[in-house]
Amino acid sequence: MERNYMHEMLPFLTQIEKKRQEQFEIYFHSAPLWVMEALEVENIAAGTIFIHENEPADMIYFVGIGKVKATDYRVSGIAFDFMKPDNVIALGGMEVIMEQGTYKTTVQTETDCVLVKLSRAKYEKWLYSDPETFRLEAKLTCHSLLEEERRNRLYLFLQGADRLALLYVELYEKYNKNGTFYIKESRTSMADETGLCLKSVSRAIRKFSEAGLVTKNGSQLQISKEQYEGLKKIVTDKIDRR
Repeated sequence: MERNYMHEMLPFLTQIEKKRQEQFEIYFHSAPLWVMEALEVENIAAGTIFIHENEPADMIYFVGIGKVKATDYRVSGIAFDFMKPDNVIALGGMEVIMEQGTYKTTVQTETDCVLVKLSRAKYEKWLYSDPETFRLEAKLTCHSLLEEERRNRLYLFLQGADRLALLYVELYEKYNKNGTFYIKESRTSMADETGLCLKSVSRAIRKFSEAGLVTKNGSQLQISKEQYEGLKKIVTDKIDRR
């Protein structure tokens, strides 16, 4: 697929950072014309559930702009966010590879998003006729599952504030700019990601602030390189003791 035509079919590509543009170009570079013409671009507001667990997995989604999160509600009705994909990956692609007829998780937008949609029927036709794309999707899916399993194992060894320290370490490593990371997530979101209650999250933030491991800037928190190193030491020390 020619780069100019891809940008014509997916005009939002001109609005996103180069790294994500390249991810789209790699994923769709061998897509036939009928696939590109079948793609639909949709703007979805923050907080919208667009994939429901146990409902028919009849649509594949790619995140163009914004962030999404997968949430598990099966443990005593408590919400636990366990996946926030950074790469361009087919949401619903795992169900295709596993030959599952229903979605295996719930996915919602965390911010306002631009999503690219493709019907499962057309995605399956493309995937099974293009070994290169099949290998790429299998690789991305396995990488995502392995990272999630690694993260879940770490959480087994950590409790309370240590879980929040791990979350801050992961966010800093992914999103810091020039050695500084500004935490934009709400306390509710932090609770959902760590499995902690809101009171525990607030206590942990207060503890880190008093220890100089995070800096309060109005209603916003920020983490410097030195603070990141301190938080990382908390996590590694706890794991090494196990």
